[in-house]
This record gives sequence, structure tokens and C-alpha cells, in this order.
Amino acid sequence: MNSPITPDDDQDTERSDDAVESHWQQRGVQIVGSLALLAVATGTIVYRWLEGWGWIDSLYFSVITLTTVGYGDLSPTSSGSKLFTVFYIIFGISLFGAFLNNLVKERAKRAARRHTGK
Repeated sequence: MNSPITPDDDQDTERSDDAVESHWQQRGVQIVGSLALLAVATGTIVYRWLEGWGWIDSLYFSVITLTTVGYGDLSPTSSGSKLFTVFYIIFGISLFGAFLNNLVKERAKRAARRHTGK
């Protein structure tokens, strides 16, 4: 026999839904952050292989490229690395943007919960 839904049941369901959403939002930050780190690692390996740069220079170039700093002290010289860089920039900047967006949203939700006492 089904019992009628009471207001307390609605609140419990709402809290449960909020907990599930919060869990997946936190997971989203972790997943996108991991993908961003993977992008930096991939760039580092590819530039080392294509350009013959050392590990530090390859990492440095990957980071300054994806953060859009671009000092200009290093630049790809081969056609293959230039083509890789085009796609690396498009994919990597989008990925870092998504990571920062998810991170800021999660922190704003935490601050709102602290402020409201939930």
C-alpha cells in the first residue's frame, strides 16, 4: 500500500537530489581537472618528440600555450608541430576554460551553503 507523500518526504528527496548533484559537480571538477593535466602531459611529450626540446622546455611551452601567456621565446619549427599546436590550443584552452568554470561554480555553491547554513 502506498502512503501519501508528506511535505517532509519532499524535503528529504530535495536534500538527496542536492547531495547527488553536489557529488557529480565535484566529480566534474576532478574529471575536467584530470583531463587538463593530461593535456599538459600530452603536449609535453609531443613537443619533446616533435621538436626535440628537453622535458622542462616542453612542459614550459605546453603551459604557456594553454594559459595563453605565449612569451614567444620558444615556437614550433616543423609543420607537424605547428599543426599539432593549432589543435592543441583549440582543445586545451577550451578544456582549461571548462575546468575553471566548474571550479568557480563549485566554490560558489560551497560559499552559498556556508552562508545559508545548509
